[in-house]
Formats: sequence, structure tokens, C-alpha cells
Amino acid sequence: MPITVEIAGRDAAANDDDAAQEAAIGRVFDYFTHIDEKFSTYKDTSEITAINKGTLAPDDRSEEMRLVFTLAEETKKATGGYFDIRKPDGSYDPSGLVKGWAIWNAAHLLEKEGYRNFYVDAGGDIQPYGTNSDGKPWVVGIKNPWNESENVKVVHLGSHEGVATSGTYIRGEHIYDPHTGGPANLIASLTVIGPNVYEADRFATAAFAMGKDGIRFIESLPGFEGYMIDNDKMATMTTGFQKYELHR
Repeated sequence: MPITVEIAGRDAAANDDDAAQEAAIGRVFDYFTHIDEKFSTYKDTSEITAINKGTLAPDDRSEEMRLVFTLAEETKKATGGYFDIRKPDGSYDPSGLVKGWAIWNAAHLLEKEGYRNFYVDAGGDIQPYGTNSDGKPWVVGIKNPWNESENVKVVHLGSHEGVATSGTYIRGEHIYDPHTGGPANLIASLTVIGPNVYEADRFATAAFAMGKDGIRFIESLPGFEGYMIDNDKMATMTTGFQKYELHR
């Protein structure tokens, strides 16, 4: 998936010049490569593939893998079972949680180096920090599921707040309803704004699996807002979503 990292102009980091920024961004991409090598279900050499093949015992799993499985179990309980990394065929696919978690960790890498104004975007899930080069909040577009060149909404995010969208218009039917075992395809997209991208991503995945009930689930979560587009091209938003809308 496409990954974008932008540091907004000069920042508070020590030795902050073009070379330093380039090196910092390089370390972020190295981290994403590491995550892909460990968690990709498409790679025969990944740790998750070894788990699915039964060639890696639970006691031999890495610390990162154990953490992700723990977070996945917590999310499963918090969503009434609508988030489940165990697929109908019995294999594990933690990508519905790992992407947001990895973006959040990547942002922390930049923060630890002293950067305060940047964003990290992986596959449309975004973690902004601080402000953009103009000193204004970062702005994010929500795509039209039937026309990716068009934004149906544009939102501005507070520092550290994250946004994630679940849908079928890019990757096809890749989310399933754990309660039925069938594909989740009752809505077109669901965008969630949360305290950070990890929280937004995991709950966006679960809410999408809930179909039209998903937006009500997001409404029930303190500190979260959502915007759902159903298959009839009708939009429903949570009661506090409008405060994020950018009106031009």
C-alpha cells in the first residue's frame, strides 16, 4: 500500500536539516518494512505465515506478535466479537489492527527524535501531529467510494487525533462478519476519527463489519466520531462529526 511521511518545514528536532529529516523518514520506512516482513499474510517468510502453517509454536512467537494478539483479543471483546483476526478458514490475519498500530508507532519514532509537526499516512489511514507548514491543522479528504478522485468531505484534525477508513472500494471484499462468516458488504465505507490512528483503525474495521449498525457503535464510543456511506450512496454521521468538517 502507498505510504507517505511528511515533516512540516523546520521542526524542533536537534540537527534538523534536510539530511536529518531524510534520515528520520528513512527510519520510518525501515520500520514499515520490518512490520510487513513480520505480519504480511502474503509473504511465505513472515512470522504470521509460520503461525498459520503451524511451524511456529506459541511460546516461540516474538514479543511484537504476542502484543498484537493481545490487542486483537481486547478489541474483539470491546466490539462484541465483530473484530476477530481469526478468519473463517481458521487462519490469522491481524492486518485490521496492525496497520493503525504500525502507523501510530511510526509517528512515535518521529516524536522521539523531536519532531512535532508531521503526518504519517499508510493506505489512507493517517496520524497527524501538530500543524502543517502554514501552522494550520492537518486536513484530510474522505474519498467518494465510487470516484476516488472526488472527496465527499474534508476534515481538519487536532494534533494527535487519527483518522481511518474501512471500505471495499480499494481492496475489494477483505473484511468479513465474524458472526456469519460471510463478507461484510452492507455499506460502502466508514470513516472514523479517534484519539489516535490505532484506535480509529481498529474500531473502523469492527464497525464496518457491523453494517449500518456500525455508525451507532461509533456514536456510543466517547472521543470518537464517524461518517458512513451506505450502498445506496446515503451518508450518516455521528452527532459530533460536523465539528471536524472544513467548510470552504
